[in-house]
Amino acid sequence: KGKILYEFRGTIADQPDFDAGSDAEALYNAMKGFGSDKEAILDLITSRSNAQRQKIRAAYKSQYGKDLIDDLKYELTGKFERLIVGLMRTPAYHDAKEIKDAIKGAGTDEKCLIEILASRTNEQIHNLVAAYKDAYGRDLEEDVIGDTSGHFRKMLIVLLQGTREEDDVVSEDLVEQDAQDLYDAGEAQWGTDEAKFIMLLGNRSVTHLQLVFDEYEKIAEKSIEDSIKSELSGDFERLMLAVVQCIRSKPMFFAKCLYKSMKGLGTADNTLIRIMVSRSETDMLDIRECFRLRYEKSLYNMIQDDTSGEYKRTLLKLCGGDDDIAGEFFPEAAQIAYKMWETSSMTKVQLRGTVRPYQNFDPASDAKALRKAMKGFGTDEDTIIDIVTQRSNAQRQEIRRIFKSLLGRVRHFNNALSSRWRHLSRLNIDKALYLCITVSYKKSLEDAIASETSGKFKRILISLAQGAREEGPADMARALEDAQELADACNSESDDMEDKFMSILCTRSFPHLRRVFQEFVRCSNKDIEQIIKKEMSGDFKNAMFAIVRSVKNQPSYFADRLYKAMKGLGTDDRALIRIMVSRSEIDLFNIRKEFKETHEASLHEFIQVEMLVGDTSGDYRKTLLIICGGED
Repeated sequence: KGKILYEFRGTIADQPDFDAGSDAEALYNAMKGFGSDKEAILDLITSRSNAQRQKIRAAYKSQYGKDLIDDLKYELTGKFERLIVGLMRTPAYHDAKEIKDAIKGAGTDEKCLIEILASRTNEQIHNLVAAYKDAYGRDLEEDVIGDTSGHFRKMLIVLLQGTREEDDVVSEDLVEQDAQDLYDAGEAQWGTDEAKFIMLLGNRSVTHLQLVFDEYEKIAEKSIEDSIKSELSGDFERLMLAVVQCIRSKPMFFAKCLYKSMKGLGTADNTLIRIMVSRSETDMLDIRECFRLRYEKSLYNMIQDDTSGEYKRTLLKLCGGDDDIAGEFFPEAAQIAYKMWETSSMTKVQLRGTVRPYQNFDPASDAKALRKAMKGFGTDEDTIIDIVTQRSNAQRQEIRRIFKSLLGRVRHFNNALSSRWRHLSRLNIDKALYLCITVSYKKSLEDAIASETSGKFKRILISLAQGAREEGPADMARALEDAQELADACNSESDDMEDKFMSILCTRSFPHLRRVFQEFVRCSNKDIEQIIKKEMSGDFKNAMFAIVRSVKNQPSYFADRLYKAMKGLGTDDRALIRIMVSRSEIDLFNIRKEFKETHEASLHEFIQVEMLVGDTSGDYRKTLLIICGGED
């Protein structure tokens, strides 16, 4: 258990009937005269393996007395040039160049150091160190020491030794001890013994550490990743998380890095180029599968949407093709998917809100202060914000009751807020406050759903609104039956499949569904999310997908919804307010952590940056930031 075997499978292989001299001549002709034939260059270079490219480079120098890389640099420009030149270097010299660029000059590109040193094998590390010395006449370890500090530097130096135990080394008698030592070094004490984390994560074999991580979850009732996030910080935290992710699955680690390099505004081209070049002959097919498993689109489509020109064409050639969104998993990806659901079902997450009951709560005093804040000409927004955001929902309802008893009505309060909402530009009303305090319903939720929706989507919502979902742990025997029923339903008529999915997904407990979805991978060799995306449509698909995402990781689901509510043109204020208010006392702290991990920026920072225009500034933004609860 815990071991995932990979046959590293790239998208670029040796070209049959290869002739280095002929290829060298073709490249020379493509760069001869005015301008260059970029199409010919990219087509040739992306259809030859790295070993063949080195032979082409040697033939080019022999035939024309010039260095091919120098000519390519002269003829090409920008990102396309960097990508083609990167492909022409050997893997070790390409890594050496990337690290040299990362540590030269005033700043340091820590992300580059982390990505390369956390993911390379012992042999690749040794070749990198030798290539760095040969190319720059300097000692890589000395340069890293001079450019980094603290525990981050210590772990980098450990990784630079390239002395990790080989994969067939598993000390079974040490698995439990190492797991206990990691727990004792972090969660079990005040403060953290970083040296223990460095020693174990920097030296034990991949297979051994996979078993250690499984054992750790049993002891700590949380994943090693969650412990690292709570115990470590800064670049050291990011490095240790990268090491753990590479131990679990290098393809998944690179899939995440590629996604982060392309999402949002702008593209981190250095990261995109580095990964596409370095993994094209190693495990690009696995990376594509992991990308498809984790995100809502294929790697191919994301590259297509995010890049342009010859640069895009070259990247797509390295990617190797688009993935059928509902195709069956390769064995490696199926094992990863199975393991992801297993981790989800085993991990116990401590949910934390950002809004807690106010300690010295005096509802009468608060009600009077609010009345005073809205009395006369103008309104004291700061007082309203301070009171409402610093009280729990139960306390707000008590304030509302007192407010009504003191004044004989709450209409004044509602009118003050709603009036200011309607005249936002003049009076700066805060929408979140209005929804926090005044929302009320005139008919039952089920009646409202019935009148506003139709078909199977209506049946899903009414089922969920009845609150009839089972509670409690998974029933393993029943989970296997449910998984098989869902797998069988995938081969049924559309209506029968939707009925079966609805009957199970809308009624079983979340812990039970995690086991069902895990076993579904084994039964069907497919992922439940991909089936929903491919076989269902419209609101029904969205509802099913939301249930699955919530079952897998609810804070992650809400983090993604918040991101989508704020990115792009305009802000989906209804979704933003709804989530921030409804999760503030439940798991908004966890949502913040997931947001930071997936989107590189903190939720607090995102609200600040995205809400500087129009009616989303001022009191609205200030209130959201207080509810958010702080910077990460």
